[in-house]
Amino acid sequence: MPRYARAEREALADLMLELGPDAPTVNEGWTTRDLAAHLLVRERRPDAAGGILLPPLRGHGEAVRLRVAAGPYADLVDRVRRPPVWSPVSNPLTDELANGVEFFIHHEDVRRGRPGWRPRDLPAGQQAMLWKRVTLLARMALRRFPAEVLVQAPGHGELRVGRGGERLRLVGAPGELILFLSGRQRVARVQVDGPVGAADRLRAAELGF
Repeated sequence: MPRYARAEREALADLMLELGPDAPTVNEGWTTRDLAAHLLVRERRPDAAGGILLPPLRGHGEAVRLRVAAGPYADLVDRVRRPPVWSPVSNPLTDELANGVEFFIHHEDVRRGRPGWRPRDLPAGQQAMLWKRVTLLARMALRRFPAEVLVQAPGHGELRVGRGGERLRLVGAPGELILFLSGRQRVARVQVDGPVGAADRLRAAELGF
């Protein structure tokens, strides 16, 4: 069985070391050092990881992340590369499910944070895995969007989401759709068809978790 989470983790760690701690990422205001600290908090600090999703816990989570980020950069990246087996999100039973998309997204955050990047030619199996996650993410990210959005990945499938009204069509490869729906619209290579106003709102919407 392919281990896409492991492959993306290794590639991200290699790229982080190559670029150094101050390289920009797609995440506004975050460098590679900041991103490495985020991943370590998510995997190794369950007391602070809740702040990633829950606003009441965000202050504590950010304080912990900043303390983690102050450590030696090479050590941070090495710890990202070697996750603890006890972690609820990176143990052998949960790693692929919890990290197959997570590390794909963050690998692209670093790749696309610099000029001159190009989309990767992903294996068919990885695209199929990402499409399965698109169907879940689209329902979560667009369930309240004030239009009907037809999400299409040619060769993989399609689904309709949104609250109805004006009709839009969002088309792209599964990996590009994942990036778009996780709030990275500006770097996702997708096509948005439909009324101009509704399409602009979709491109500017606060998507993701």
